[in-house]
Amino acid sequence: MDAKGAETLMTALGFPQGVGHLYDRLLPLAGRPLAEVLAVLGVAVEDLTGPADPLIEAEIVELRPEGIVVLTPADAVSRMIATAAQRARLAHDRLLSISRAMPYVAGTTARVPSSHLADTAQPLDGEVFSSRYLPETLTTLVAGTTGDLRWLRPDQWTLPWEDEMLALVATAVRSGRRARALYPVHALRDARSVIEARAEAGEEIRVLPEIPTRLLVIGASHAILPEPLGNTESPLVMVRQHSIVQALTLLFEWMWDDAVPSDLGLRRDAARRLLLQQLASGAQDEQIARRLGLGLRTVRRRVAELMSELGADSRFQAGVEAARRGWL
Repeated sequence: MDAKGAETLMTALGFPQGVGHLYDRLLPLAGRPLAEVLAVLGVAVEDLTGPADPLIEAEIVELRPEGIVVLTPADAVSRMIATAAQRARLAHDRLLSISRAMPYVAGTTARVPSSHLADTAQPLDGEVFSSRYLPETLTTLVAGTTGDLRWLRPDQWTLPWEDEMLALVATAVRSGRRARALYPVHALRDARSVIEARAEAGEEIRVLPEIPTRLLVIGASHAILPEPLGNTESPLVMVRQHSIVQALTLLFEWMWDDAVPSDLGLRRDAARRLLLQQLASGAQDEQIARRLGLGLRTVRRRVAELMSELGADSRFQAGVEAARRGWL
């Protein structure tokens, strides 16, 4: 390649050759007042700002009246890398956002032909409520149904009608119905008085490291959950479709079997089981601390004690030995 077309730092960074020549001329003038730079280059300010725009946009050059800023070659490369990395992060986040839309595309396009459903299709039994599902409405619903109450309660004690829900549970238990609830472990610390009151009312309580969503299943007839799943107050979906209520019941029972009794404090074997579950899932110490409501140092100490008790040299080996002993 001849000298005229030779690659320079600026052209390697993607700038036109003319912009690279301008950078080379500005670099030794860094720090000088803009008026002096214009005089040295023999140009008017408007003749400089246009050609320098690519460098200005890349934050390599700044034309300050009191003294122009020109990054050194090393700093210019660092700035370009940082800019490219930021754009890559934004593109990555955007792609993730777009990818989350894909299930909805499949859901809206993958349909059974209407000709196949003309004589047999029936709407699902249930409603979506866009406003708050008021406690008196829920009390009336429970009073008009039968069967057990199954709750997933990740955070409902923060809602203003906890006292009404406590009265609902107490009334249901006095009438002979069984009420069970799953709470996150940290509720033993953050909502101890609530759990004590619910236990005194007759609610059976177990805990898991995390509870993924709010949910109430009433007998075999109703289920109430947020749309979308999570800890939102509204909108809510009330489902009466039998197969869906059955599925949500099975989900609760699966989680219930995997949970440990709270006893308003974890026994040693229960705490050990939760810790082993987290280790088996591959959770890191920071995640375990957050999920179990423990300090990081406490988690690390308990993990070390558990591995010593199991005679294990690694977390994987500890999981294998715990399974062999029936601890999991």
